[in-house]
Amino acid sequence: MLILAATPIGNLSDASPRLRDALTKAEHVAAEDTRTLKQLCGALEIKLHAKLYSLHEHNESDRIQQLVDLALTSDVLVVSDAGMPTISDPGFLLVREAAKQAVEIISIPGPSAVITALAVSGLPTDRFCFEGFLPRKSGERKAVFSALLNEQRTMIFFEAPHRILDSLVDAVEVLGPERRASVSRELTKKFEHTERGTLSDLAEWAKTEPKGEMVLVIAGAQPQAFDIDELAAKASEMAKSGVRLKEACSDLAKEFGASSSAIYSAALKLKA
Repeated sequence: MLILAATPIGNLSDASPRLRDALTKAEHVAAEDTRTLKQLCGALEIKLHAKLYSLHEHNESDRIQQLVDLALTSDVLVVSDAGMPTISDPGFLLVREAAKQAVEIISIPGPSAVITALAVSGLPTDRFCFEGFLPRKSGERKAVFSALLNEQRTMIFFEAPHRILDSLVDAVEVLGPERRASVSRELTKKFEHTERGTLSDLAEWAKTEPKGEMVLVIAGAQPQAFDIDELAAKASEMAKSGVRLKEACSDLAKEFGASSSAIYSAALKLKA
């Protein structure tokens, strides 16, 4: 069978007894980085006896059939560097092919940065969606946020520390400054911290250059009590009286809790 095992995302004490037992007894382990796996086992005082196979984003396609064939007759343990394999980590392609070939697939659940950040965010947890890593380029990030403008579920993203400020600035522009959000950094580690507030608050906080891997959680959109096209028409009327269109859109966005960029885009279409 194929066994997907979650590894600690920071605190080694989160390694479950099942994970320890599986690593100790495993004969075959596919790891995102075999060096990281050896370091983990050393820290946990586990003696590895398994044959190791690297399984990362650059070789997963080439490695799949070898591991599927192996899983048809033996148990293959799959681990990523942190958290659950397949969740923004290698393993999805392997699992998909293994399922096609009727390989039994089970998991050893454990730490998850996605669920941990959501739980401590203070935002609604009844409905949520995970959107993975945000794009590196501002234009692509804004396109992602624009596509999620009316998403009513709580949204979760991964982001690097050196891009968190830029991403928050883009989120403010597209989703509006008053949208509630949180940023969790260094989850389960010594300097774990979660900053909560509006997107505008968080953008200001991010100017302090916080370190560590980030999980950004953003509240879903409220059911609209306004019509974007009506606000766009109102902004256009305000612009005719001498107010700059962007300023009119910004004022209306603050008044109605809408997105300034959405009103502006709609207003430009009215002018076309």
